[in-house]
Amino acid sequence: MTSEGSKFGNINSQPSCNRELQSMASALPGDEETPLVGDISGLEGRKSHHTRDVHILSLAFLLVFLAFGAAQNLQSTLNTEDDLGTTSLGILYLSFTFFSVVASLVVRVLGSKNALLIGTTGYVLYVAANLKPNWYTLVPASVYLGFCASIIWVGEGTYLTSAARSHSTDNNLHEIAVIGDFNGEFWAVYALHQFIGNLITFALLSDDQQEGSTKGTTLLFIVFLFIMTFGAILMCFLRKRSANSKGQQELSGADAGACASLKSLSKSLASALSDVKMLLIIPLIAYSGLQQAFVWAEFTKYVVTPAIGISGVGSSMAAYGAFDGICSLLAGRLTSGLTSITTIVSVGLFAQAVVLVLLLLNFSISSGFLGTVYILFLAGLLGIGDGVLMTQLNALIGILFKHDTEGAFAQLKIWQCATIAIVFFFAPLISFKAVLVIMLALLCFSFCIFLLLALKVGKAPSPSTSQRN
Repeated sequence: MTSEGSKFGNINSQPSCNRELQSMASALPGDEETPLVGDISGLEGRKSHHTRDVHILSLAFLLVFLAFGAAQNLQSTLNTEDDLGTTSLGILYLSFTFFSVVASLVVRVLGSKNALLIGTTGYVLYVAANLKPNWYTLVPASVYLGFCASIIWVGEGTYLTSAARSHSTDNNLHEIAVIGDFNGEFWAVYALHQFIGNLITFALLSDDQQEGSTKGTTLLFIVFLFIMTFGAILMCFLRKRSANSKGQQELSGADAGACASLKSLSKSLASALSDVKMLLIIPLIAYSGLQQAFVWAEFTKYVVTPAIGISGVGSSMAAYGAFDGICSLLAGRLTSGLTSITTIVSVGLFAQAVVLVLLLLNFSISSGFLGTVYILFLAGLLGIGDGVLMTQLNALIGILFKHDTEGAFAQLKIWQCATIAIVFFFAPLISFKAVLVIMLALLCFSFCIFLLLALKVGKAPSPSTSQRN
């Protein structure tokens, strides 16, 4: 009886079910309250705007930094009177270091997008100061750029990591892989600034053999200013983002008082420094700053210029940027966890170790074409190392420090810039070989400490990897 009743019940319910289905089907074409296609497109829009923002951010940084990077490479060779160029860079990175202490607070108050917009103004002013370089233009511009650089890089790290986490959540993707992909794309495009900027330098600058000077500098910096302005405008199209992965709203001056903000800042920096993981990353961060300063100042001055002249700085740094960009993209794509990061970092550090050993041994090729190819080869190896370090350090910090992204990226810039400032101030006081020995020693030490970090973190389960496959 029960089974028969249930059968009859099912039969009796079928007409009503069919009527409901028919009514729903008839309502679909003209139902404005339930636009199913519109909902799907809206969902796709929410999923895709994260990658759109990464494209815009990458291109904007490329346009801004292709000008600044080329101008920076030329400081030690163009502005040689009283070491104005090198000293201005030392002041820039010293200012960068000090302002990085409060950069996370400034980014929280301004928001990551506003920090990026304000940050670009310092780079424009610095390049403009090179139109009439002297102590009264370059030094103030360097101090202001130090502030702008601190907030633009903390803002970039925070913005990119937030976009990656949102994208992984919306698309149910592996968070670490997305962070690696986004960092790989950003640093690959960013690294092209060395390639494109220095090709422009190579095209516009020429050595005047009779007067012993360089022609075309004014035109070069005017072209750079136009390009940077377009990059700054492009950043206006970025979407605003929350400060962290939990969707917490970014702090504003009205929401948090000065005392509370400073207390939060000091707690953030103290917690980052008390974290064993951060302490183990710091040596590698310091080396990453050292190798960048070495390329910008020492390598261009003592290796490139004597071999192929000042105009050759553009071509060698273009090779550096090309390999930097390619390796950034590959390293980002291959990043899937701590094991892959460890392997990639090992390859990058080995490439730079080869360069340092060759320079220490005074190995060189004096013949014309082969000598130029050898310089480009060394620049390429240095670019490989830089591309690896930039992508992997940023990905590693984004993975390990999810609860205080701004503070962690502020630490990254503090230690990088402190090392860069030390190089610009003290490298002229010691020999080139002494710089090479220090670099090689720090490379070996930082790599050993990094391996210790990999072992320590590898023993503990990662919450990021267990969230989703």
